[in-house]
This record gives sequence, structure tokens and C-alpha cells, in this order.
Amino acid sequence: MPRKLVFIVNPQSRGGATGRAWPALTAALREEVGDFGTYFTRRPNEATDLTRHALERGADVVVAVGGDGTTNEVVNGFFDEKGELVRPGAALAVLPRGTGSDFLKSFSIDLSVEATAARLSRGRPRPFDVGRVQYVDLKGNRQTRHFANVASFGISGVIDGYVNQMRKSIGGRLAFMLGSLKGLCRYRDRVCRFRIDDGPWQEGPITCLAIANGRYFGGGMMVAPEARTDDGLFDVTLWQGYGLADFLLKGRKLYDGTHVALSGTRTYKARRVEAVCEGDEVLLDVDGEVPGRLPATFEILPAAINLIV
Repeated sequence: MPRKLVFIVNPQSRGGATGRAWPALTAALREEVGDFGTYFTRRPNEATDLTRHALERGADVVVAVGGDGTTNEVVNGFFDEKGELVRPGAALAVLPRGTGSDFLKSFSIDLSVEATAARLSRGRPRPFDVGRVQYVDLKGNRQTRHFANVASFGISGVIDGYVNQMRKSIGGRLAFMLGSLKGLCRYRDRVCRFRIDDGPWQEGPITCLAIANGRYFGGGMMVAPEARTDDGLFDVTLWQGYGLADFLLKGRKLYDGTHVALSGTRTYKARRVEAVCEGDEVLLDVDGEVPGRLPATFEILPAAINLIV
């Protein structure tokens, strides 16, 4: 039975190049997958609403077309306001059109349009874990959000704030480089408390604590080299005492995953992580966006949806 595919397209991704290229991309896709539906986003978080609408109308596969932020919004659309699946059995797929696409780096796959179309036509859905974080938004309200790849807090949230302020005017890659330098120069470790599953509370200075479903974040850093998206567990990486000099001198280790052997890195496996920080505002980074701050609770939803990669 043919799959009913719907593409959720962020036309502004790659600086607007996706919107301009969409007619050519559509032709290449139709050769492999046949007819499909298309929705274009016009505002932040609209991809979530469009995904829910598509699933309610019977979509079997929803394809996120854009960067990691678009993928995050689409993943959130698989769940209703109560956190229940809108269409159990439906699958997620991604056509990467962002500047980073950290999420798909975990799968070591061909990211071309042709290869993506072939996977959509012949690939089999596989179980995919989803993260869920409860947090405080920037207005002080309790919120819940799902994530596909990595959620973190500390310097990552600060850097994302700088990057997102600059991205529209100078492009994604340069914005990330400059935002990282700015954040590294200004950030100082925050003293936070966190707990892994039902273990004891731990307290100490935190440069960054990453709760990873996938392996990469921050423009290609292999923050969790052993992470898998189908094992029902987060890989948690804690960086302590890292400053600008460390990132400059040890940068290669952050990108190839060997940072886990450094004295400033600790790792854990977890199904649930709780974190609080009293006094200082500690921002979250959720799939490259900054939705809010601590306190927060992160939970894994094993095999929550299906994924085609």
C-alpha cells in the first residue's frame, strides 16, 4: 500500500534558498516517491501545527524540510497538547536543508535529495526514541517540549542565544562561530544541582550538561559518541571547568568524541535527568533553540515514534 507522504517545508532555511529551490526539489522527489502533500511554514512553531494537521488527515510519513529547528517542530507535532501521539504508527523523515543538520550526522547517511527520496520510497521505518523536557519558559511559565537530538544547558544556551540573534543577517555558519566566541568569552560556570534517574543529587560548577539522544550538537561537536536513538536511554555528558582556552586547544577532541577521556568530562546513562540552579538564570538549548531555562526535567520516551533514515 503506498505511503501518504507530507512535506513540511521551511522556505526560509539556507537563507531562503530552500524556497527558491523547491520547484526543482519537488521534481526530483516526485520521480522517486510519486505524489505527496506540501505545507510551507510562515512563522516560528507553525511546523508543529502543520504536522498535527497532516497526521490528523491521515499522513503516514511527515518529512521535515529545513534545519534542526524545523525537525524539532515537526517532532513536536507528532504529539497533541496532552502529550499523546496524534497518529500512532506514523513515521518521521528529514530532508536536510539547514546549515548544520546535526541530527542526521548520527546516522552516517547520504544527505542528498536523491538518496533521501530513495529512503522515502523503499526505506523501512525503525523505532525512534524521543526526549521530553519540562522547563520554565522565558516568561516564567511551565512548558513541555519534545526533542529529537540533544537538549542541554549552560554555555550551549548562551551560545544559541547569540547565534540566533545573528543568524538572519550573516548566515548560519559564521553566526555560530562568532556566537561561540562571544559566549566562551563571557560565560562562567554556573553552580547547579542535578540528578540522574533516582540517584542522589549532585552539585557543582557546570560548563555544559548535555542530555543526548543523538551524538552531535553545536555545529558538529560529537558530544555523546556512544549515543543511540533506539536504546531507550539518554547519553549524558557533563563538561566542567571548560573555558575559551580549552575549546581552542582541545577543540579537535570535542569534535571527534575523544573529549570523554578528558578530566573535565563526565558521562552517564539515564532515562531521566532533573536539574535546578538557584540564583543564576541558566538557559536551555533544545535542538539548537532556546525555549527557556532551568529548572527542568528531561525524560526519554523509548520507541515513541518511527523514523525513516
